[in-house]
Amino acid sequence: MSESVQKQTDLFLSTQELCRHYGRGDSTVRAVDGVDIQITRGEFVAIVGSSGSGKSTLLNLLAGLDQPTSGSITVAGARLASLSSKELSRYRATKVGIVFQSFNLISHYTALQNVELALYFGDTDPTDRRPLSEAILEKLGLEDRMEHIPMDLSGGEQQRVAIARSLVKRPEILLADEPTGNLDQDNSTQIATLLSDLNHDGLTVILVSHDEALARDHAHRMIRMHYGKVSGEETLR
Repeated sequence: MSESVQKQTDLFLSTQELCRHYGRGDSTVRAVDGVDIQITRGEFVAIVGSSGSGKSTLLNLLAGLDQPTSGSITVAGARLASLSSKELSRYRATKVGIVFQSFNLISHYTALQNVELALYFGDTDPTDRRPLSEAILEKLGLEDRMEHIPMDLSGGEQQRVAIARSLVKRPEILLADEPTGNLDQDNSTQIATLLSDLNHDGLTVILVSHDEALARDHAHRMIRMHYGKVSGEETLR
């Protein structure tokens, strides 16, 4: 098989002339403005840029949390714009894991309950929800923290619970939006290393970060954004 055919075979996610514009008073904000990217299955790609560069808006579009003004997104052969509301909800519930900077854990739920919640929206047998949730928390080193609520966990532990919640449904791709933004250096390194380990296990990872050094240490490829456009790309390993 030729290299070009192999690359096309492995293509998992792509965008074509993707735009997300919105009005602000009398002006138009071009948050994402004609972005073309291609990501192969099993890659770890970092999207970097300063605040306001459009990287988080791009991630929300890839997650199906926002709709483009124009252009297209194709994931695993399916164009997101062609999906019905029900199909798009299923896409978010089964194919995509999303991790945010602010953790977004339910404060009065335990770590275990927060993870279990992710399985209520898919096809998981109810009797499997708890054992699957316990297994992923154990894998992430939280076996002793399952019955703790978020306020009793450190920032790093809360982010690992959030990652466990995104992984328990066995997604094909993990989208991480500034997952280390609220963490100190040690916890940031631990979370970035965890994302690398998950990628080594075969998970496709897209990391949005303002921390270029962290991206260089862990990603396969780095895409730079500036004012809504891709301003550069670099293969790291």
